[in-house]
Amino acid sequence: MRFMTTPDNTSDAVDTADTPVARTGVAAQDWARASADPQYRAAVVDLLGALAYGELAAFERLAEDAKLAPTLADKAELAKMASAEFHHYEKLRDRLTEIGAEPTQAMEPFVAALDGFHRQTAPSDWLEGLVKAYVGDSIASDFYREVAARLDSDTRDLVLAVLDDTGHATFAVEKVRAAIDADPRVGGRLALWARRLMGEALSQSQRVVADRDALSTMLVGGVADGFDLAEVGKMFSRITEAHTKRMAALGLAA
Repeated sequence: MRFMTTPDNTSDAVDTADTPVARTGVAAQDWARASADPQYRAAVVDLLGALAYGELAAFERLAEDAKLAPTLADKAELAKMASAEFHHYEKLRDRLTEIGAEPTQAMEPFVAALDGFHRQTAPSDWLEGLVKAYVGDSIASDFYREVAARLDSDTRDLVLAVLDDTGHATFAVEKVRAAIDADPRVGGRLALWARRLMGEALSQSQRVVADRDALSTMLVGGVADGFDLAEVGKMFSRITEAHTKRMAALGLAA
């Protein structure tokens, strides 16, 4: 799964220019202080490992999707986005090394789940690939933004930086809407595809978290300022709402 964000998916838990969030607990600390807790450190290594492999997989997939591009200009645009994803991967890899973790080992636990997701959701054409990158990947990005709000300042800044939009959002919306305008029947097929992506992405995210004790403990409040069970429900409601907005931007029914 590609971990990308879009301009319309900032949750209430994340800073915006107009509504700064008051930080407490670990979220008010830097890495040097927060990492004194070994369980928190393990959770962050998991988080960065998952993101790093997600970015590496995104690079590979965008390069593959470029082969389906109908024009040379489209191919070049996807190649540029793929390059941006690889630079995100490099930032995460370098940070893992910096904090004393071996990047390959940090990524390895997430390879099977992410590769499985991509096998199950391989696009059959150019438009399905665009919808997958815009809709499917952004669900994971929403999740990581929610988590980032509860991380130490150094890790939070890195996570939000690698979730920056690479330009795929606007590109995908323009291309998909143009295709639907040209042939409205395309909309029904892509709406079904997007619903499938939503289900697969949520299931995959839940499996990844459940398999990693430190990460799941952090999310439910056992480490740092995690979510309580009620907040977990609210978080997934916000993710679902953001998905509905993206579908509308594409001109598709959620």
